[in-house]
Amino acid sequence: MSRKTQEQDGGSRGSVVMERKTKTTVSPPKMYKVLLHNDDYTPMDFVVAALEVFFHHSHEQAVKIMLQVHHNGVGVAGVFTHEIAESKTAKVLAAAKEAGFPLLCTYEPDA
Repeated sequence: MSRKTQEQDGGSRGSVVMERKTKTTVSPPKMYKVLLHNDDYTPMDFVVAALEVFFHHSHEQAVKIMLQVHHNGVGVAGVFTHEIAESKTAKVLAAAKEAGFPLLCTYEPDA
């Protein structure tokens, strides 16, 4: 008695189909800088408090960023994904408006 191999019987028994898997890569999301802009009316204490509350900076780090805003005209509060940057910007603007200050907060793509 002889056994037929797959080649002899046309490959109908025990055939294995190999699928090619394509490797997909996921790139990290684009990041955005949230910027605070200097003005002549918003108190420094308010800017420090905003950095502590909305961006979770320590008091020391918040003071450093506030001084950067004061001396350079603009400072980076943080770098986030688009949705988070947009949300934090809106929260800072709403808090400043409620307090009666013209603090400007914007976001832009991080280079």
